[in-house]
Amino acid sequence: MLPENRDINTAHPRVGRHRLTSYTPMHIHILGICGTFMGSLAILAKQLGFEVSGSDANVYPPMSTQLEEQGIRLCEGFDPKHLRPAPDMVIIGNAMSRGNPSVEYVLDRGIRYTSGPEWLAQNVLHGRWVLGVAGTHGKTTTSAMLAWILEYAGMKPGYLIGGVTNNLPASASLGDSIFFVVEADEYDSAFFDKRSKFIHYAPRTTILNNLEFDHADIFDDLEAIKRQFHHLVRTLPGNGLILSGDGEEALEDVLARGCWTPRQTFGVDSVAVDSLALLENGGVYWDAELIRDDGSKFALAKMGVGGEPLAQVQIEWQMTGRHNVNNAVAAIAAAHHAGVEVTTAAEALSEFRGVKRRMELRGERRGIRVYDDFAHHPTAIETTLDGMAAKIEADRSGAEQRLIAVIEPASNTMRAGFHQDTLVAACHPADEVVWRRPADSGLDFAALEANNPVPSRSFDGVDEIVDYLAQHARSGDHIVIMSNGGFGGIHDKLLRALR
Repeated sequence: MLPENRDINTAHPRVGRHRLTSYTPMHIHILGICGTFMGSLAILAKQLGFEVSGSDANVYPPMSTQLEEQGIRLCEGFDPKHLRPAPDMVIIGNAMSRGNPSVEYVLDRGIRYTSGPEWLAQNVLHGRWVLGVAGTHGKTTTSAMLAWILEYAGMKPGYLIGGVTNNLPASASLGDSIFFVVEADEYDSAFFDKRSKFIHYAPRTTILNNLEFDHADIFDDLEAIKRQFHHLVRTLPGNGLILSGDGEEALEDVLARGCWTPRQTFGVDSVAVDSLALLENGGVYWDAELIRDDGSKFALAKMGVGGEPLAQVQIEWQMTGRHNVNNAVAAIAAAHHAGVEVTTAAEALSEFRGVKRRMELRGERRGIRVYDDFAHHPTAIETTLDGMAAKIEADRSGAEQRLIAVIEPASNTMRAGFHQDTLVAACHPADEVVWRRPADSGLDFAALEANNPVPSRSFDGVDEIVDYLAQHARSGDHIVIMSNGGFGGIHDKLLRALR
């Protein structure tokens, strides 16, 4: 338990002192604890001194492993017996709905409950310099980069990241300063609070990476998501900073509805009209130029009035892909707003080792490499495959190397049948595509196969996919398994079969 009102930072000229509140020991139970957000929340509650337990229907690594290492008790399923004796507070994840046995038990017994974002705002974020990372794609990786840069610079940040990073000991930490990095998700907060999670966070430094249609289970159209993003913009302080992706039309529309916070833009290899206009009005633009086509080395410049560079640096790192370079530029710019020199940020990223389930190499057998990637949207699929294709092209040593994409369209949006055409276009960087057909999918897999620009086939089950790949994969192949779910443990099954 932290001592009452422990001072964790000296006064900051823009924010002032931050003090952690002392809490009476209490038991918190989290429904949906193995989700990336709720699992990270559990770690923060544990660090604050709470007794923490949780329930979930799908308990699997890496989150389950991380939670068990933190001494957090996990319960499989949503049997109300997990809530006996009654906890002092139940945090209800946004995947929970009316009819869930545990939810009904909480309501019937009058047990205190709240949403994850509300609990985070009240118990962790209040009074801190929050750096929020929002956007349809790249939130987790950019948040991990930003937290690592601040950590490397000795700023001891707190953070909540929607994934397990390879540079930091866990996906969440209270930190030991006023700075707190949070992945600011646009998904709804809970069944009883349909506002986006990020509405609760009031960040001082805000990254708006990009904006496309997603989450068809809660948003009717892109306009509905724009409305939530503008609600976020309305909460941002006038002495803060918005960093917005260059050339993102949907974001430009959001900001045109009203913006009360200074703004800078960032991008890769080009300056769009909105950034040129910003420069002409005395603004700042962050521009990256690829030195290697695969993104493993790039130059970064902070551009000021008249297009004059205010800071310049080169970065060579182990990450690849234009999308990751874009994420890096955003993270460096945000860290700079918090006081980190650009050269220090560049040094940090040269040691950045990525996030689990983001092009994570799971193993190699018979010269065949198997990767795991958290793919939830056609744009994410395309940019990831494009980055890997560029890396393969740069690494060619005479032997043939194929890129095989194995895709489970598991997000609610894709399962509902959205993105039929964009999914086909997203696969063009691959040499072959293998689809898993979920039983209740609204996608037309026959059309996905017939219209695909590369050889494509689909299967109902994981074991069928494993058998096919084990027979047809050959040395030099890169197999990228893409899903935002567990995909039936296909990674380990495939690696065993390839032996």
